[in-house]
Amino acid sequence: MRGPGRVSNGPLTQDETGVPCPLVISPWARLRRLLLGAPLPTDAHDEQLLRKRMALPIFASDPLSSVAYAPQEMLLILAAGGTAFLAYSAWVAAAVVLLLVIVVVSTRQLVRAYPSGGGDYEVAARNLGERAGLIVASALLIDYVLTVAVSVASGVDNLISAFPAMHEWRVEIALVVVGLLIAMNLRGVAEASKIFAVPTYLFIGSIALMVIVGALRDVLGVLPVAESAQYAVEYSHLGETALVLVLLRAFASGCSALTGVEAIANGVQAFRRPKVKNAQATLVAMGAVAIGLFVGVTFLALRTHVHYLADPCDLHGLARCEGYVQRSVMAQIASAVFGGPHSIGFYLVQFTTAVVLFLAANTAFNGFPLLGSVLAKDRYAPKALLARGDRLVFSNGVLILGAAASLLLLVFRANLTMLIQLYIIGVFVSFTLGQTGMVVHWTREIRLFRHHGHPTRSLEISRGINAVGATATGLVLIVVTITKFTHGAWLVFALMPVLFVVMRRINRYYANVDAQVAPDPQTVFGAAGDHAIVLVHRVHKPTLKALDYAIAAKHTTLEAVHVATDPKAVAALRDAWDEQRIRVPLTIVGSPYRDVSTPLIEHIRAHRERHGSEVVSVYIPQYIYGHWWEGLLHNRKSGRVAERLALCPGVAVVLVPWLLDSSKALYERPGRPLIGLERRGLSGLPVVRRNSP
Repeated sequence: MRGPGRVSNGPLTQDETGVPCPLVISPWARLRRLLLGAPLPTDAHDEQLLRKRMALPIFASDPLSSVAYAPQEMLLILAAGGTAFLAYSAWVAAAVVLLLVIVVVSTRQLVRAYPSGGGDYEVAARNLGERAGLIVASALLIDYVLTVAVSVASGVDNLISAFPAMHEWRVEIALVVVGLLIAMNLRGVAEASKIFAVPTYLFIGSIALMVIVGALRDVLGVLPVAESAQYAVEYSHLGETALVLVLLRAFASGCSALTGVEAIANGVQAFRRPKVKNAQATLVAMGAVAIGLFVGVTFLALRTHVHYLADPCDLHGLARCEGYVQRSVMAQIASAVFGGPHSIGFYLVQFTTAVVLFLAANTAFNGFPLLGSVLAKDRYAPKALLARGDRLVFSNGVLILGAAASLLLLVFRANLTMLIQLYIIGVFVSFTLGQTGMVVHWTREIRLFRHHGHPTRSLEISRGINAVGATATGLVLIVVTITKFTHGAWLVFALMPVLFVVMRRINRYYANVDAQVAPDPQTVFGAAGDHAIVLVHRVHKPTLKALDYAIAAKHTTLEAVHVATDPKAVAALRDAWDEQRIRVPLTIVGSPYRDVSTPLIEHIRAHRERHGSEVVSVYIPQYIYGHWWEGLLHNRKSGRVAERLALCPGVAVVLVPWLLDSSKALYERPGRPLIGLERRGLSGLPVVRRNSP
């Protein structure tokens, strides 16, 4: 009989060797495959990369769709100051357009210099230091969550403008839309681009048609006024200081048109080759279209005399109206241009605007997981954000973003005016630090070129462009902070330090764990006598200890097996193996679907076919930790592999524990004994309960 940690060299019975290892697919896995599609192999990654025409709807839907709410929020602030302030609308819009041009040109330089996909985070971290990088990362993470919330809330507003009866279901509609976006993104980037392409291009076409028809009717003198032109907006006598503050607030709200511009810099690796040229071309196209739509919508809003007010029901000339729903600026313009709220053109504009606003959230669903993976690679976020799902997307990042945005929509009841007060703070923090980092980058390059006697004119021009970008976005950040702080933006400034501290703590934790498990001369493993397999992820103390256990057990044959979920890491593993002078043969097993269990089971089955019936003992290193939150920072793959191997007859699983320092918390507390591995869901497996030295 086999006890924990003991194996028999006697022959195995037929039912231990004759039954193949079952490849179990859980009901959840079946449902996931039905909804998301079959898994994609790692070598299919290039097929998921985007062409320029497909990348535009993926990355540009946010800045393009912002024309649905940026002019609206700008007019809302100006109308609050009175009739005189509406005359400044064109100047405020011109300032927003100028800033958008500066940011697009500056970001184009960033894409060329840092095409790896880290965007402003990578630029700030490399050129300004760790703290600046983490400030950018925390700002962008918050901004991505707000992008989803604001885009979905604005889409619901436009949907309700067409169908006012849906007003009572505002929050429920928003949550359903977020759920659909999560499902679409989990299916993969390439499939998402197909879903997004048609609505995005229809939106561009419908708004362009509205602007052209509206401009022609204005030239002919037959352009009707908007339904809100009747609202009595009283003249307001404000001092110069109040005038400046209102204009700055309107400019800050109009700057929401710039959100999403940074997504292309963060997603260069999603483009097909040549990546940099394709990303730059898409960025320029996005900027040109966004400026054209923003100018066109603002022009028509002024020519149709749209008055978008905080509470139109309280104004003179409009009786109190229970259940009254004020139409969005886009809806009022479409109604005026196309001849009423029941025209085909009106419904076309409202439908495409609502859909593209919902899809605009996809800019964040693309950027957040990519940024999360970069942070995880740099060890500032849990490793789970680095893992690709069945469809080659960073599925954990998609789920986290969806959950955070849903919570925000619930708390703020999907109210666009409230949510937009929190918006764009993060994006201008990242713009400012990113452009400042680019100035430092070009300065370093100029010094290097001068040292080697090379011309530096082109580099100096690039530095000048980014210096203008840093100055402009820095000034706007100050304006946005001053004008929005007391209206809810303080919440963003409160959350950013929390994320900053959490990311630094995660990084220190991983560094501490690495220090504990790294091989060193002071730690000696002596080896003192069935086939044994030691599962190897990388060469560190837990792996060496597992090898020591396997050697001491004196199996008939012994091999180390590495399942290559990342083919690029194989060479480094072999070098580390040779450096430690390990005489146990190392076998590399390929894994095209990034799964460890199935290739290992197939390897065991092939070994049995060659060598007949014999016990196979699989040694798996495992961290033992003392705090629940540490489980969130480790992928706990050893437990999942052990559960799969336990279903294979004739295979004994030996979990070799390595106690991290925090594991003392499990047995140093009075009256609390050392917790066995069965508490971690591994009961029934043969386990060696021996502590690491």
